Amino acid sequence: MAEPRGPSSSSVASSTATVHILRAPGSTKSLLVGELEKGAAEANVEDVDEYPDGGLRAWLVVLGVSSGICTTFGFINAWGIFQAYYEQYTLRNMSPSDMWVPLSNAASLDYALVFMPGLAFGRLFDMGYLRLPVGIASALLVACTFLTGECTEFWHFLLCQGFGVGLASGVVFSAAAGVVAHWFKKNLGLALACMASGSSIGGTIFPIILRNLIETQSFQWTLRITGFIVAAFLLVLNMTIARRLPANPHPGPFIHLGMFKSITYMVYCLSLFLSFLGLYTCLTYLSLSGLLAGVDADLSFYLLSIANACSLVGRLGGGVLADRFGAMNVMIPGTFVAGVMTYAWPFAKTKGPLVAVAVLYGISSGIFIAIMVQPLVRMGKVTEVGMRTGMAFTILSFGALAGPPISGAIFDRTGKFENVGYYAGSAVMSSVVLMIIARQLLLGKLFGHA
Repeated sequence: MAEPRGPSSSSVASSTATVHILRAPGSTKSLLVGELEKGAAEANVEDVDEYPDGGLRAWLVVLGVSSGICTTFGFINAWGIFQAYYEQYTLRNMSPSDMWVPLSNAASLDYALVFMPGLAFGRLFDMGYLRLPVGIASALLVACTFLTGECTEFWHFLLCQGFGVGLASGVVFSAAAGVVAHWFKKNLGLALACMASGSSIGGTIFPIILRNLIETQSFQWTLRITGFIVAAFLLVLNMTIARRLPANPHPGPFIHLGMFKSITYMVYCLSLFLSFLGLYTCLTYLSLSGLLAGVDADLSFYLLSIANACSLVGRLGGGVLADRFGAMNVMIPGTFVAGVMTYAWPFAKTKGPLVAVAVLYGISSGIFIAIMVQPLVRMGKVTEVGMRTGMAFTILSFGALAGPPISGAIFDRTGKFENVGYYAGSAVMSSVVLMIIARQLLLGKLFGHA
């Protein structure tokens, strides 16, 4: 049974198409490939190396997943606004020592759960499941956004904004990372960059929306209005997301430890883990550090939007450069600059330096986030991309889970962001070293496309 080689006229005509039509040779009977593509699972794929690499249907998928990333990763990137608000208003009765570590734990839970479901959902994606889990996750995300507005105690926020939003975002992100690789190969870097741009857009608009709504509306109505905005973006995601390739007929176990026989894969996964131990520290505490340094409150709140807006430049530029020069060749210097900015951030005490850090950190971290998936996609068969990226995401999620609490504990003990910067910057720089090693193992030479 042959796989479809590109978008059919019927799928192009309708952006809401949920199935592809496959026909067996010599048969007029069609098989509908939907949530569990049983017919396609038994099919012999003729040539998975033939990708559309463009066209209306492929770019509609990118539009959809970008909308999903906007309301998941982008929304989570607005955590700094929530943290500053909780400390000033909702949880102001808590002492700093009682507040710092719990809030850091909530932030880390959000970041970690974006990646942690990758282990389970990556394998489900390979098996053919896509629309149903994405639909359930979308409903959960909208519900938790509304419920956050009704929270009054820390454990309420942890349950709704930590577990609920984080888990739903993880399912959407895992689906997005896998499905784009079905439609693009030559232009995969650009497609992933466009997908990741949704995070920059969300991380830019949500802090602005939240900041302005909080000033004019109650916290409850702020989250209700935000919930409707989230629902609109997720509607686009659910209307356009679609698989191209048939399900893997022999998906195997959820965890395939044999993949770690590849030293390159193992080293690269470890580099991702270390990067997330420190990468989001600056983004999480940038607004708060500005407030504590005495910078105007309005500017401090908007530092997060500035960083995320500049991240869009890094993501799109990094994706284009990755297709031309190789993902790791672009990601290594970009991550290095992010590490330098993480070291420098605590020493920015006035308006100019803080804006400069936000701009440079946004661009450099955007390069890393946009194309970190690309090396994983190309380390094996595309039919196993869900498992391969899912295992890597789960590993790096432990870095995202531990990073902010460690940063919060360091600040709680020392009272200085400088010490937090030393820790987070060193973690990012260690990641860069391992990326260089992984690149050398992959190429076996100093120069080349990697």
